[in-house]
Amino acid sequence: MESTERGEREMLSYEETEDDNVSPTDLSELLKEGTKESHDRAENTQFVKDFLKGRIKEELFKLATVALYFTYSALEEEMDRNEDNPVFAPLYFPLELHRKEALIKDLQYFYGEDWKEKIQCSEATQQYVDRIHHVGQNEPELLVAHAYTRYMGDLSGGQVLKKVAQRALKLPSTEEGIQFYVFGNISNAQQFKQLYRARMNALDLDKNTKERIVEEANRAFRFNMQVFDELDKIGKSLAEAQDGGLPVHDGKGDLRKCPYYADKLGNAGPSCPYQGTVALAKQPLVQLMLATCVVVLAGAAAWYMM
Repeated sequence: MESTERGEREMLSYEETEDDNVSPTDLSELLKEGTKESHDRAENTQFVKDFLKGRIKEELFKLATVALYFTYSALEEEMDRNEDNPVFAPLYFPLELHRKEALIKDLQYFYGEDWKEKIQCSEATQQYVDRIHHVGQNEPELLVAHAYTRYMGDLSGGQVLKKVAQRALKLPSTEEGIQFYVFGNISNAQQFKQLYRARMNALDLDKNTKERIVEEANRAFRFNMQVFDELDKIGKSLAEAQDGGLPVHDGKGDLRKCPYYADKLGNAGPSCPYQGTVALAKQPLVQLMLATCVVVLAGAAAWYMM
């Protein structure tokens, strides 16, 4: 198991291949070297490590899918806005890369046709979304950083996570629930990534802009890690709820809507009354007391009816 996990972790990289035509000053190389530390930190977050080991519950996977939906909705909205902008146009591949429609299918699978009414953007995801919109509308030359961080990862390590999720959650072999990881219009991922890097390197960018793009890519990694940390906290709350005999959140909507989980996540507020009542009723002593009361009341009712 340990060797399998190590192998899967190695495959999480962007699988860069050596190219004799690549220069150290090319944007693809600058991004590769400039984000290496951030990439290592991201894949060593507890959420990702647990995911790789198959330790992910469906409730948490659903919330992760919700976070991806809001992230890609923002990213692809800004990519559409800049499809003709020369600082991004060469990297505009909507048919091959766009993930929003695939994520909608996944949300429909997990939540049903009324999925929109059952989800909410989390705090960490909203910060990520806000930054993407700012970049797309005010600094479009930095949009490549977010596209590179997301899509190149999806085409590489994302394919490992797809297999882990399918196995751990016992999802259908027909790939319902994991359409996000399915790139039906890309026949060869490795060749497409080479094309994408070549297009990045052909962008007319000065040294300062390239440095800003690398900095923005590192920022994107930090946003992703904040989302991972948020999911990890929710995962721990789910585990605590199970250990304590409390009903587990059904994955519908925002976990923070339940005051119990909000309290566990560090927000002020009383415990969830429903969950507390159900949990109390499950205690053996309480059950015995309730049974005794029922017997007494039944006896009293019988006496009254005589």
